[in-house]
Amino acid sequence: MHAISDPNLPLVRRLEAVGFRAWPASSVVYDGSWQIRLTGSHASKRINCVVALDPSDSRDIALRIEKAGRRFASHGRPLLVRETPLTPKPLIDFMIADGWERFEEVVTMTVDLTHLDLPDTLDHLPTQDVGRYVDADIAVHAGDAAGKPALAEIITSIQPPTGLFVIEDAEDGAQAVALCVQDNDLAGIMSLAVRADRRRRGLGIEVLTSALRWARMRGARSAWLQVVSDNREALALYARMGFTEAYRYAYWRKVGA
Repeated sequence: MHAISDPNLPLVRRLEAVGFRAWPASSVVYDGSWQIRLTGSHASKRINCVVALDPSDSRDIALRIEKAGRRFASHGRPLLVRETPLTPKPLIDFMIADGWERFEEVVTMTVDLTHLDLPDTLDHLPTQDVGRYVDADIAVHAGDAAGKPALAEIITSIQPPTGLFVIEDAEDGAQAVALCVQDNDLAGIMSLAVRADRRRRGLGIEVLTSALRWARMRGARSAWLQVVSDNREALALYARMGFTEAYRYAYWRKVGA
């Protein structure tokens, strides 16, 4: 899959906006059109980064980067800049010249739900139990249980309607999870994962189709998700479901910082 050379900027702006609401930072400050997102309780890069939202907003780059760096340092976080198609080119040029490195490219994909062939019934209903979902998410991702309060805080702070999907085995525990955030006619699929020892058994498609069906029943007409660009298996699964690339983003960090 190759990056789109000329992405649809109005679509990028809309998906960025719903993405911010789907995975909210605890602190959001604006410097012009640059959004400075920080969350002291959780290290997720999406909620601890600087995101420029206007390609023409490139004034005083060095000063604004320095100011953002001080804010990140006060939260004990390394300064990260998230590059999207909305990022001003002079900002990218500045980071290259200043010894930054680009890492973790992510593909944002979308699908038209109105024409997607989905089951007529839900195989799995979303749970209303945030604690149960968070436990399952940590188990499936083989994460640190100490992060449960922070993850629960993020999920409970999501404002749009949210479906928490868990596939469990009575004897073997959580097998797969997905978080679906329905923002009017758009549905975002977040944190979809299958436990490492339960992959290639159809559980990914099973939990994804349940989430998409739930969102469509509630009025969503399109769905979006994000996947790291080197995750070939996930990209192939989403392509089989009809998802296509809308745009890519990546992170920048100062080398040696």
